[in-house]
Amino acid sequence: MRIIVGFFTGVLGMLAGWAGLASLVMALGGRDRDGGIAMAAVLSIGPIGGALGFIAGVLLFVWIGIKREKTPAPAPGAAAAVLEQPPIPAPTRISRPFAVIVLIISGVLGFAGWWEFIRSPYLTHGADAEMTLAMQFRLPPGTTLPANADELELMVEDGDGRASTYYGESWFGARKWRALDGDREVLFASAELNKITYWRKVTLQLPNAPAQIWTLDLDANPYPVPDYTPWEKANAPTDVAIEMRFRLTADRCAVCAFLSK
Repeated sequence: MRIIVGFFTGVLGMLAGWAGLASLVMALGGRDRDGGIAMAAVLSIGPIGGALGFIAGVLLFVWIGIKREKTPAPAPGAAAAVLEQPPIPAPTRISRPFAVIVLIISGVLGFAGWWEFIRSPYLTHGADAEMTLAMQFRLPPGTTLPANADELELMVEDGDGRASTYYGESWFGARKWRALDGDREVLFASAELNKITYWRKVTLQLPNAPAQIWTLDLDANPYPVPDYTPWEKANAPTDVAIEMRFRLTADRCAVCAFLSK
């Protein structure tokens, strides 16, 4: 039991030292637009604080976590016999309050890590558990988009729910929702994905035309896809054969986003 409590105390000290030193470096570094200071603080400097914190945690367990029992006073008649014997070291035991606190904190942190990285239904590879799905739809020649985007119907199914969608993307400094690719019109749209799921489906319907559906080839908890995928037709192409391509982006890594909150 002493080994278990001492180990957990050292691990708690390691986490505290790692996070504390990394946070201090980021605070002293000031504004960090590209995340370079945060990554260096977490991956390069943080382990130093973790090693020092582990040592400090073990020493804290030795100093506070172990209690030395009082040696009972000898009986008056046995005083002479006690003087002739070598002194017996006082027995030691683990401080129960200290052990309970350490085990509770370790359990809470372990459960939080298990939930976040294994059981959480939210993405873990994006910034703040959200990733942006940027989509482009290329219409066949001779087909035009309506004058108003409200006449379109776009739906992105993200597992058992629907993702928030909006039209447009940054295009040479301005936000546009349509453009030309040669003689073909292109529609720009985006959606916010935040759930771990194998089922992601995109449905687009133009006025007076049948709906077209694409199934996204993504992992349940995908990493960013920085470049656009090749153009693909819908699962069941119709007379209006619209092509779609997409990319998946995140502002920065989840560790940096979490530590900078």
